[in-house]
Amino acid sequence: MAERLKLTAIFETLDERVEDDTITLGDIVETFNARGFGPVVLIPGLIALLPTGGVPGVPSLCGIFIALMAIQLVVGRRSPWLPRRLAQRGVSHARWHRITARAKPWTQRIDRLLQPRLTWLLGTLTQRLLALLMMLLGLSMMPLELLPFAAALPALVIVVMALGLTAGDGLMMLLGLLITLGGGIGLGIWLL
Repeated sequence: MAERLKLTAIFETLDERVEDDTITLGDIVETFNARGFGPVVLIPGLIALLPTGGVPGVPSLCGIFIALMAIQLVVGRRSPWLPRRLAQRGVSHARWHRITARAKPWTQRIDRLLQPRLTWLLGTLTQRLLALLMMLLGLSMMPLELLPFAAALPALVIVVMALGLTAGDGLMMLLGLLITLGGGIGLGIWLL
């Protein structure tokens, strides 16, 4: 299993290692390539979950990226691959630095909650099934973008499950599944 990372380390690693004016999706893949899919899916999930997800086009771009990464995990790739055109999209390094500084107190709190547990959820089959769910959630972000901040719910689930993948925490992956089920039941009740 790949080395487990903390959320704070993911933000700081990108801030320190990328020297260009823009931190691109390609930089995320390149920086965390050997560490698996968790960090690669986590960053766009956070971008869609935070207020940046209210910018038109951002949830769709993040959702497509997440779906592309998740389908690769479903089919058994060991490291992520990204088309060049999508890899060139990103955010300014200065903005990323500000986000990292502001988020650090929060990410450190989250890091204290993450620990290896319920490891049976980190097996190959369950990871592939949860990656299939992440792919569907990523694709659902495109039509949900039409409603302001509606893409935040699938983004939240993706972030929780990606944290589980990143930290080796099966409880977080289970929590993401429960949020999905709760959201589905809530939607079903609302539609009735």
